[in-house]
Amino acid sequence: MSDDDMLSWDESVFRDEHVLELDYLPEAFLHRDEQMKTLKYALRPAVRGSRPLNVMARGPPGTGKTTAVQKLFDELTGVTDVEVVRVNCQVDSTRYAVFSRLFEGLFEYEPPTSGISFKKLFGQITDHLVEEDEVLIVALDDVNYLFYEDEASDTLYSLLRAHEAHSGAKIGVIVVSSDLELDVIEELDGRVQSVFRPEEVYFSAYGEHEIVDILEERVKRAFRDGAVGTHVLDRVAEHTADSGGDLRVGIDLLRRAGLNAEMRGSAEVSSDDVDEAYEKAKYVHLSRHLRGLSESEAALVRVLAEHDGERAGDVYEVFDERTDLGYTRYSEIINKLDQLGLIDAEYTDVEGRGRSRALSLSYDAEAILERLRE
Repeated sequence: MSDDDMLSWDESVFRDEHVLELDYLPEAFLHRDEQMKTLKYALRPAVRGSRPLNVMARGPPGTGKTTAVQKLFDELTGVTDVEVVRVNCQVDSTRYAVFSRLFEGLFEYEPPTSGISFKKLFGQITDHLVEEDEVLIVALDDVNYLFYEDEASDTLYSLLRAHEAHSGAKIGVIVVSSDLELDVIEELDGRVQSVFRPEEVYFSAYGEHEIVDILEERVKRAFRDGAVGTHVLDRVAEHTADSGGDLRVGIDLLRRAGLNAEMRGSAEVSSDDVDEAYEKAKYVHLSRHLRGLSESEAALVRVLAEHDGERAGDVYEVFDERTDLGYTRYSEIINKLDQLGLIDAEYTDVEGRGRSRALSLSYDAEAILERLRE
């Protein structure tokens, strides 16, 4: 490598590393014109002061669902009489937590952490909407987490029936799910199914050519000229496609590959930098799931990583020693981890003991333990 290809102490391969952060909202939103058109159609009544159509946005992880919602909400923020609130249900996974986030979005301060009932919280939100003659659009991002906690039906019922509880309250709902095995409508109570008739918007996995287009736009903004060649970009796109077309893998991979190049002191990212970075970037989905776990849920994942493949009863003995939680809560956590795809919990026949669940991790145990330590 010549001196011209080496970075000096105060140089970087990056022009703007922030562009490669997973929460960055890109100016150009490519290959999602049809989805945006349907979303705008559903939300247009809100601009006229009417309740918008409800929407269900589904698709694999990393296919632009959250970005689409944020793009539209940014456009609507400047429209008077329309309030928009996006709730991350991975973090706020109960009805009360969702409405606390709505309260914060409307009043710009958090409600009291104790001493206020749901009924009062709900009433203050609907009173505000009626008094200000505003329309509220709520995006329940990662709504699947509400289902995992058995909170989805109550939450949606309260939102969809708000106009009945308080005449004049106008609320529209966008539910966003990345769990393709979850039938959102089928899993809701009948009382919710009768009023929830959403427009459906599907976000398919990006193809390799689409991935190249999108990542090329990020490269132009994130890296200095010449830092990422076409062959390197193609290699990133290939790995991203191998990961189910999850764009977050590709974005994280670009950032890690750039950091690897800097570690070598190189002004150019190489294919080897990409391949080395992929070993960590491919777990971006795992890291996201683990960050959303409670302390007791993370404790069980840690126990499972240490006792992979053992039966539920045997794992519980270790879990009980560490957490002192009962078997009912243990079983609930097992079900949630299974729904998240972190583990496989399969019932098998055990001689003399009836049916028992064999628990196995869906990811490499060392990869899980490493990320739990982060």
